[in-house]
Amino acid sequence: MNRSDEMRTETRLAYGETGLSLTFDPEVTTIVEPVHSAAAPDQVEAIRTALREPVAGPPLRDRVRPGQTVAISACDGTRPQPRHLMIPAVIDELDGIIDLDDIVILVATGTHRGNTEDELRQMFGDQVVDSVRIVNHDARDSAQLVWRGTHGNGVPVWLNREWSEADVHITTGFVEPHFFAGFSGGPKLVAPGLAGLDTVLVLHDAARIGHARATWGVTQGNPVHDDVRAIATATGVTFALDVVLNRDQDVVAAFGGDLLPMHAAAASFAQQIAMRPVDRLFDVVVTTNSGFPLDQNLYQAVKGMSAAYQVVRPGGTIICAAECRDGFPDHGLYRKALESAESPQALLAEIAARSETVPDQWQIQIQAKIQSANRVVMHTGFLSDTDLAAAHLEQTHDISATAAQALAEAGPGATMCVLPEGPQTIPYLAEGQ
Repeated sequence: MNRSDEMRTETRLAYGETGLSLTFDPEVTTIVEPVHSAAAPDQVEAIRTALREPVAGPPLRDRVRPGQTVAISACDGTRPQPRHLMIPAVIDELDGIIDLDDIVILVATGTHRGNTEDELRQMFGDQVVDSVRIVNHDARDSAQLVWRGTHGNGVPVWLNREWSEADVHITTGFVEPHFFAGFSGGPKLVAPGLAGLDTVLVLHDAARIGHARATWGVTQGNPVHDDVRAIATATGVTFALDVVLNRDQDVVAAFGGDLLPMHAAAASFAQQIAMRPVDRLFDVVVTTNSGFPLDQNLYQAVKGMSAAYQVVRPGGTIICAAECRDGFPDHGLYRKALESAESPQALLAEIAARSETVPDQWQIQIQAKIQSANRVVMHTGFLSDTDLAAAHLEQTHDISATAAQALAEAGPGATMCVLPEGPQTIPYLAEGQ
């Protein structure tokens, strides 16, 4: 064993449900990961307290009356929301006031596919699935939608009919930095979560996505979040419930109450544990998409790429580990668009020239921007080298070796950053650096 081998150390990358091992030289490597936050001593009790002692406004039980209908919005299966804890807690709070037959749970899919019954049982638990009606929102089904007017900066708003026609609207989600909406959770559980396709296409058009403030951790002055917030405010949310999770996807803290102050408090808390300043840009950044369920497809893995993009030098290398058990996926236009252009630069030019936004354009636009400026190498378990090459991406079957080679090619003094939990922690260049 030579000296360089002796100096190498190891860390675990979030990948699928099992993780991956990365070996690296600690002398040239910076690890950026979440501050370890212990789970709440009693996670269910933390959620129950948020329902009873909200950040702003009265408790949930004081906002509902017998005979009312209730719609509860929840994240889809691509998100690690602890629905199995949050939804039963909400239903328990409504016990004695609202009949189960008057409750509908709406899976806020946005433009994603609906979840299967098996997935719903994993997400919510058998008891909820067997006792409460659950509906997958479908942004493309006009029969599910109702017109709610124009809100924000000229956004035509179509929302889920069952949500709109219910007497009580409850959002449930989790808050973490989001790569163009600032933070997840809160108003996003209304739009884009329960919005029609035409609404989502405007919310995610090229101008909004390309805006400098449409980025991680920014909500005010972010044209995406400003409009998302305007839609939820104008159309009405009765009560909002969000949690912040740690790296093990356990509940650290829960926040409830009036939508906007609740979400602001949750986002401030999440920022403290999920965003980290660094003092330089790096030649190589190794990232993930936070493991299952977030790394189910390449489309979602763009978030991991975007986290790395914040601190990689122009022309540097991004290596992203994402299992992609659901492929690209093949539904929607994402794969076709990536494969249609001769280069990421050509794809960006094509998007800029369009008069209208098309489905999946927002993710494609961000990915094309990243690939135009940097070399991007993937490690996946379910996409072939040929699949990735058609999308102008490389594949590595040995992340440690590829990272070491990229560092060597960058020359003396080259440095590397590793994001073991991917977008669970967002690095950013400290001011003045």
